[in-house]
Amino acid sequence: MPKSLRLRWNRWAQRGADCCRGVTAHGKRTGVCAAVRHPRCYDSYEALAADPEVEAIYIATPNTLHYENCKLCLEQGKHVLCEKPFTISPEQARELYRLAEEKHLFLMEAFWIWLLPLYNRLRQILTAGTIGELKQITCQYGFVASGARKDRKFDSGLGGGALLDIGIYNLGFLRILTGQDPEKVETKEVHINEYGTDDYSRLALTYPGGCKAESVQTIGQELERNARILGTKGSIFLPDFQHAETMTLEVEGKEPEVIRCPVDINGFEYEIREASRCVKQGRTGSDRYTPQDSLALTRLMYDTRMSWGMKFAGEV
Repeated sequence: MPKSLRLRWNRWAQRGADCCRGVTAHGKRTGVCAAVRHPRCYDSYEALAADPEVEAIYIATPNTLHYENCKLCLEQGKHVLCEKPFTISPEQARELYRLAEEKHLFLMEAFWIWLLPLYNRLRQILTAGTIGELKQITCQYGFVASGARKDRKFDSGLGGGALLDIGIYNLGFLRILTGQDPEKVETKEVHINEYGTDDYSRLALTYPGGCKAESVQTIGQELERNARILGTKGSIFLPDFQHAETMTLEVEGKEPEVIRCPVDINGFEYEIREASRCVKQGRTGSDRYTPQDSLALTRLMYDTRMSWGMKFAGEV
């Protein structure tokens, strides 16, 4: 890192064709993404990764390219923030985190909701035992895609389907609350479409201590992104657990309390701040959204779709 402790981020995106969009954003000492200026274009991903003026790269390519893109950037000495889902298999994820450690480079999955202010408050409430022991959690997320967007969302060659695209939000939310791997995962319903990927599933999960959860994820029908948490002493309702800024706490014998924790910008700023903080501290991974958390979610989604017999095009 230069003495100014400023990160030069390049956003690496693909929309159906091999193209790189260079966006230089400077995160200052606060870790804030403070400016975007002078886009730089490259004729290949290799050229982007080899640019000595780029210190860190945010990867937002299709799911099946995350592994090779991350590996290229790490081998070229770049810190990496990779869009979720991190990889399509636990083996790929483990290899990348090992490589980051060997190279003394920072690597994190860009699972932005994990770092939202509301979830910091929610963790405090759960740790304090305000609603008692967790007994039941429900969450759902669904939207409708059409045209080229639908083709992209379901493309097996791109690692498509509802589970990896939005189910990760549900399963990550459950991990935020429980801090654990589920002991049991049952697929109550799943539908595999003409693309060979999932457009709907309903999962039942059981966690150590007996907490039960239901997760519904679909690309094909509109579902409000709400979630409900039931404990032995009370409950919490989130009207939108993805863009989470509000929740209602109900405790026995007390009036319901609406808790608001608005984001500073749009919610994505927190993962940039976290990445900048960790790089400045010389970390290879976040101690807030850890490689272990990322690996656990990757393994959970992989095991779930393997139980469906759903392999992506070209996947061994």
